[in-house]
Amino acid sequence: MTQTHDDPDARPLSRRAWLSMALAATATAPWGALRAQTPTMLVIGSGNTGGVYYPLGGALAQVLTRSGHGWQVTAEVTGGSVDNLKLVGGGKADLGLSMADAAWDAYTGQDRFAGRKLPLRTLMVLYPNRMHVATTDATGIVTMKDLDGRRVSVGSPGSATEVMALRVLDAFGLADKVKRERLSVNEAVNAIRDRKIDAFFWAGGVPTAAITDLAATPGTKLRLLDHGDAVTAMNARHGALYSATQLPKSAYPGLARDVSIANVWNVLVANASMPDDTAYEIVRAVFERKPELVAVHKEFATLSLEFQTRGASPIPYHAGAVRWFAEKGLDLR
Repeated sequence: MTQTHDDPDARPLSRRAWLSMALAATATAPWGALRAQTPTMLVIGSGNTGGVYYPLGGALAQVLTRSGHGWQVTAEVTGGSVDNLKLVGGGKADLGLSMADAAWDAYTGQDRFAGRKLPLRTLMVLYPNRMHVATTDATGIVTMKDLDGRRVSVGSPGSATEVMALRVLDAFGLADKVKRERLSVNEAVNAIRDRKIDAFFWAGGVPTAAITDLAATPGTKLRLLDHGDAVTAMNARHGALYSATQLPKSAYPGLARDVSIANVWNVLVANASMPDDTAYEIVRAVFERKPELVAVHKEFATLSLEFQTRGASPIPYHAGAVRWFAEKGLDLR
């Protein structure tokens, strides 16, 4: 949304006060009342500082600011997908990074969004998020069943990590058998170092800086738990949103072997009422300046025309994005 900042101290919208006010106002601030023309300022909902959404959001902000459209773009720290969807759906952010499963829930009014369907559209599919179920050798945890009775962080409030973590636990019959904590990935890494938790979930790109730091901690041996066999049960209950894959042992220092994990795609979403020309130019700028994004984080290397399919994005594409992709030979209507 177009904003001015007379007070320099008011500009960092990522402050906790900004997020609380923005989320509280989403039900009373319809997009159409806030925007009449192409904005001069765009706000991107990213994630917490230890994850991959944060540097990706910053990279997107830089690329769009330099795209020649006169935009001033900022990436704001949030709790993650759920927060971003609420902010975009309520007109308090222009763009948001989200996991596809959380976006589907928001679009259809399910789970965390029960009773309220948000007017969201996909601009592009970005890359797959890999679910990490992380622990250390010191805990004695070797398999998912060993989490029974343990202290486990399922992700920060407002994150899609929490949504997906609970679905993985449910598939193993563990949803009510762990002692849940709700920590960001940075907080979880610190807590497991201090023996305050035994394991944590994190859905993110690879490598995730906080997990790399944990793996590099002297005297600590990182262990990631196999859980890819949960995907069948997850898809049966929630729709064909997830896939199983192998995370190579080279992903993080000290991993002893490849790990079977669950995947879900990430999407960049906008409000359905974003002007078509704005959506078109955002998609064009991102694809044309892809090398700049890859230089910030290698997950952007996955960005391609190949993955722009309805199978990867469960919600419809924005009309402006549809027009740009049609020029490239893709029919995403």
